[in-house]
Amino acid sequence: MSARVQSLAFRGWWEDRATSAREARRYARIFGRNAASVAGLGLVVTFLAIALVGPWIVPYPEDATGAVHLDRKLQAPSRAHWFGTDEVGDDVYTRVVLGARLSLQIGLVITLVAALIGVPLGVVAGYVGGPLGEIIMRVTDVFLAVPALVLAVAVVSALGPGIVNAILAVALVWWPGYVRLVQGKALAISQESYVEAARAVGVGRVRIAFVHLLPNCLSPILVKASMDMGTAILTAASLGFIGLGAQPPFPEWGAMISHGRNYLPTWWWYSAFPGLAIYLTVLGFNLLGDGLRDVLDPKSRG
Repeated sequence: MSARVQSLAFRGWWEDRATSAREARRYARIFGRNAASVAGLGLVVTFLAIALVGPWIVPYPEDATGAVHLDRKLQAPSRAHWFGTDEVGDDVYTRVVLGARLSLQIGLVITLVAALIGVPLGVVAGYVGGPLGEIIMRVTDVFLAVPALVLAVAVVSALGPGIVNAILAVALVWWPGYVRLVQGKALAISQESYVEAARAVGVGRVRIAFVHLLPNCLSPILVKASMDMGTAILTAASLGFIGLGAQPPFPEWGAMISHGRNYLPTWWWYSAFPGLAIYLTVLGFNLLGDGLRDVLDPKSRG
């Protein structure tokens, strides 16, 4: 009898694994239908790999920490300096590669902080409602009424320039989008039969909100977070471009473009390569978000 029970348990485990594998292949097939999404995934994976191994593949790691080599300043791209050098002789390739880790960290922190603030508030506003929900949504509307970049500039101007203040400023103006998204989704899900059943058996409102509603809001949250990564990187680079973000010697792409614009068009490589890195990173996350939407959308799966 014991052997039979073990055999049935193993069979059930194996069937669950087989079902999961079929679902994974199905999702991969849906994702692979869109060549642009696959290209976006490739770009994101490439930049993640660069961020991970960057310190070990750059030829002049000291150039990202404020080294000065005036004897080789503003040299054109060559075998020794693939992306040329800047006004103090630092290798632009080294700074662009090491800047990938910094830019991805900035985007990830901004997106996480914004989601941690906005998602719970959206769930409360969408399901709990009442006066508290109205207050949350009216405050959200106030933040949404002002362009995010303009509000971020105002906040970081008050706090002072710097990479930490730039991250904090962008995160503080980024959360309203998550509130609006999750609030609408929670309102729709709250009418589902399983929510009504949980309410009928006496499950508390907070438990319903965060155990039954929130997991079913993850699909749009993941899609938005993927696209927000690119936008957050671009916004942080914009702050760096106007001198309110990362300060020298941090190898931040926006600050590099800002310094390089003074040497255009003769020394074009100074701004061109950091700008290309920003473009490809933002493009990759946007295309990846489109692919995730296809995978997570029930209509696409059907």
